[in-house]
Order: sequence, then C-alpha cells, then structure tokens
Amino acid sequence: MHDQERREALRRLAAELEGIDREVYLAAGRDPLEPIIGAGNPDARIALFGRDPGRDEVVHQLPFVGAGGQKVRTTLYQHLYGAPMPDFDASIAVGRYLYWANTVPYKPIGNKAWSMQAKRRFQPLVADLLIHAWRGADVITLGREAFLWFGLALDRSGRQRLDAFWGDEAQRFVDHCEVTLGAPDGAARTLRLHPLPHPSPLNATWYARFPALLAQRLARLELTLDHWKREP
Repeated sequence: MHDQERREALRRLAAELEGIDREVYLAAGRDPLEPIIGAGNPDARIALFGRDPGRDEVVHQLPFVGAGGQKVRTTLYQHLYGAPMPDFDASIAVGRYLYWANTVPYKPIGNKAWSMQAKRRFQPLVADLLIHAWRGADVITLGREAFLWFGLALDRSGRQRLDAFWGDEAQRFVDHCEVTLGAPDGAARTLRLHPLPHPSPLNATWYARFPALLAQRLARLELTLDHWKREP
C-alpha cells in the first residue's frame, strides 16, 4: 500500500471512530482525521513503537514529542552524541536515526488507552505501515499496550507466548522475543521485540529508571551514528 493510499484508508476509519479528542485537534488548528503516522527513516534498523499520540503530538503532527517522547529522544541523543540534548529542534532532528509509530495514530479523549475494538480496527493498516514503510527488524516497544499489540493477529498460542514473556518481570525489559507480523496483502516479516516500560511521567514505578533501560537497549542493539541503517 502506498503512503497516500494508507493515509486515505486511515482517514476513512477515523471518520467512524468514536473517542478522538476533537477538542484538542481543533484548539491546535489540526484536522482530527489526519493520522499522526510513522516518522523517521524507513531504512533505520530500529523502530520505536508506542501506544498513541498526545496533545503535543497533535500540535506538532509528529509522534513522540510530548513529555514521554522527549524522555526517549533525550536518552537517544545522549546515547548517540555523548552530550545533553540542547533544544527541541535537536530532539526532532535526532529522530531520523529511528522509525516511530503507534498502535492507533490518533489522540484519544483523556489519553485513555484505545479499546481493543479500536486497536483491532486499525491493526491491519498499522501492520502494513511497519511491513511496507519501514524496512528494519528490531522494535523497541513502550509499555504493555504497545507490546501486546503484536499479538492481535496471532493465534491463541502466539498471544499466550507474548503474555508469558511480558509476565516475566525479571527478564521482560532485558530479553527480546520474535514475532511474525503480516500485512493485509500477505507480506510478512519476522520482527524482534525489545519491550520497555511506558515513559510517561505518570508511570511512577518506571519513569526514573526508563533512561537507563532505554540506554541499555540501544547499547545492546549497537546503535551508533555509523551503524543505524539496515544493511543493503
């Protein structure tokens, strides 16, 4: 599916979706049907996969630029450049070294997680995005909702395997697991999932520990300024 075709399909689904935070979109002068879709370099080896956009993402029409996203981008910048991130523009620029996507590319009212029905409705198009618009294989997922999204199209045993992996509190933020993701056109690819907690400031249990956990993931994935693209 081409980018414009995917965008139009997302807009059609969004027109029938209850729960989009239209007030935030209208206050920002943004179209509530316009998806905040994948960003970054399609040749990046690593993708960041989160739950859904927030207010700042609506304003800037970019994923992962709010408080939680800035936590990610700050750690990414420090990891790559060995220095504190200087400003907001630098946080946007450093995003070119990864690919960024969400389970549902629309902000929900009250930042509540989208229902299972909504996630299932958008799953084929988001899967198509990851299969055809991005060409890497390693996905850092942020939070339980983002990780378990990869089980939506699996059979029962596949979902149970992901549930068991997430349930292993000693290893879930250290190890990785593999999953086969398929697109509506039949294309499929095996991805390696590297789960992390959600970086929201409201996640008191993990917020302070998140930068170290992400830095550990980036180091193990050997992300550097010279080694961030997939091999030709």
